[in-house]
Amino acid sequence: MRHSWRLLLSRAHLRSGPNVPRHSPRPSSLSNPNPHSLRHFSSLFRTNPLRDSPLGPPLDAQVASLARPICSIVARPFSSEPAVEVEDSDHAVVADAFAKCENSEDAAKVLESNSVAVSDDLVLKVLESLSASPPAAGKFFGWVSERHSERLSSKSYNLMLGILGVNGLISEFWGLFETMKKRGYGMSGRVRDKVLETFEKEGRESDAEKLRGVFASGSINNSVEKNPSSICRIVKNEVWSEDLEKKLRELDVEFSTDVVKMVLENLATEPMKALILFRWVEESGLIKHNEQTYNAMAIVLGREDCIDRFWKLVDEMKVAGYEIEMETYVKVLDRFCKRKMIKDAVYLYEFAMGGVNKPSVQECTFLLKKIAVSKDFDVGLFSRVMKVYTEKGNVLTDSMLYTVLKSLNSVGRLGESDKVLKVMQECGFLAGGNLQSKIAFWLSSTGKKDEACRFMDILESSGLTSDFKTTASLIEGLCVSGDLEKASDYFHEMVEKEAGSSASRALDSLVNAYCNKNRALDACQILKDCGSNNELKPWHTTYKLLIKKLLTQGGFEDALTLLSLMKEHGYPPFLDPFIQHISKKGTEDDALAFLKAMTSKKFPSTSVFLQMFEAFFKVRRHNEAQELLSKCPRHIRNHADVLDLFCSKSKGTVATAAA
Repeated sequence: MRHSWRLLLSRAHLRSGPNVPRHSPRPSSLSNPNPHSLRHFSSLFRTNPLRDSPLGPPLDAQVASLARPICSIVARPFSSEPAVEVEDSDHAVVADAFAKCENSEDAAKVLESNSVAVSDDLVLKVLESLSASPPAAGKFFGWVSERHSERLSSKSYNLMLGILGVNGLISEFWGLFETMKKRGYGMSGRVRDKVLETFEKEGRESDAEKLRGVFASGSINNSVEKNPSSICRIVKNEVWSEDLEKKLRELDVEFSTDVVKMVLENLATEPMKALILFRWVEESGLIKHNEQTYNAMAIVLGREDCIDRFWKLVDEMKVAGYEIEMETYVKVLDRFCKRKMIKDAVYLYEFAMGGVNKPSVQECTFLLKKIAVSKDFDVGLFSRVMKVYTEKGNVLTDSMLYTVLKSLNSVGRLGESDKVLKVMQECGFLAGGNLQSKIAFWLSSTGKKDEACRFMDILESSGLTSDFKTTASLIEGLCVSGDLEKASDYFHEMVEKEAGSSASRALDSLVNAYCNKNRALDACQILKDCGSNNELKPWHTTYKLLIKKLLTQGGFEDALTLLSLMKEHGYPPFLDPFIQHISKKGTEDDALAFLKAMTSKKFPSTSVFLQMFEAFFKVRRHNEAQELLSKCPRHIRNHADVLDLFCSKSKGTVATAAA
């Protein structure tokens, strides 16, 4: 229904009277063309100077001179801004087409055959390329104004204005300047300086004075900076009515895309008035809304108290074939997330992913993190994001999952990781081995035993635990959390499945955990139980740690049994802790048992006996040393080094006693 936007007036918080007069569309001075309108301007560049006589009005004569070589005027390049990066091939094709083709229709066919998309940046780049050829630049600018007017910005107008000014096309320069003022654009200082310099060099004192006068009197009186503020002031301070509409028309401002965008931005704190204005300017024929103005309106409405109207506007955009711009997406999504509007954030992401300029991987990860830390973790929303992301040809990565899990962990929800992994697997994702190990350790080390078990079940059903590294990490985590029985169960399963090196790593963690709990005897039993497994070779460090702990926890005999296992696995005997322990707390029989256990022969070398004797003497246990010597084989008792040692210790004892 026409003017249905007026229903907003009764719903908005506006101070309106009981009888607000309805608006009847009527002609507006804003929509009437003026002598220097864009349409008129573009037609000037279609003039054929070879057929048209230069004897017409001054304006026509100046236009005709655009394509006619004149000795006194040499075309000069002009650029009002630094070069803009676009596809070199695209802008070159466009510039060449408009430079060579006689009319814009032929040039447009060249663009179509090359599938060139007209963008704001391309317009600027082409104008810069054609700045030394005013006829070609004017032809291109006129074509864009008719076919893609939404791509003309303040920068492109200023660039064209500069091309006209520095090339002495005075009538066209002032004509375009008037058009710019109507559209709410101002002349940049760079263009003013360049053109003023040209005017002064060519002796155009009257035009130079006029240009100085424009800026002296306030060059921005009708610029894009002031017009929106005037419009906003009227809309904000008054109730919407025909009088207000009349005031807007009397501003004599052309509602260009940039003007509408700035007005809507300034009315962001009053979204209902912004929406009324948005509807009114189009229904009044002042503008035909495009993708840019719709995006500006979407930014204003993308808030909690306007969410229904926001989605209605988005539906309109879908029907019209418009997309959400990245700037709009980022601003609105951030607002949704801050207000905990996670469902709306997901819907917005789905809509944006349907466009050409899709949100980046980082944007997807950002949204997943917000879902993870929301008040109630919604697996359904998480799944929707995953599906739309992968359906567009994207691939899930370990880094994405890791980031999500860190977010879950930050709010104490690491137990939900099995749900996350399941959803991602349904979307074709298989976590890498390193990430699997991290997850297993996280879950088990934080006491989430049940969640860890479910996680391992998911991996096993997917065939992802063949190298047993994840299981080893799980056992490490269980050891950290103190669940040694569950860790032992998983370890025995690994041994049965011949896990090899991963089992050795898990055994080391298990032995450390048991020893730290003063349960070295239990750890020794676990090691001996799996000692017959040819695939399992405990680490040397595991043996050494366990021997030390056994000796301090009353497990001397068990420690001796490990010496034979060490020999079987090719490790050298671990002597020092035994010698120290026996010398301080053991008997001569303990020493003899140790000496026999450390070698596959009947007795070890003489050097080991000497170490044992010296240890006894060092702690002044001479009697134990003598008793051990009496039980040693004859070749040890009669060895010269042994006799010298005992002889020296006996003399030292006598000397000490005499003193």
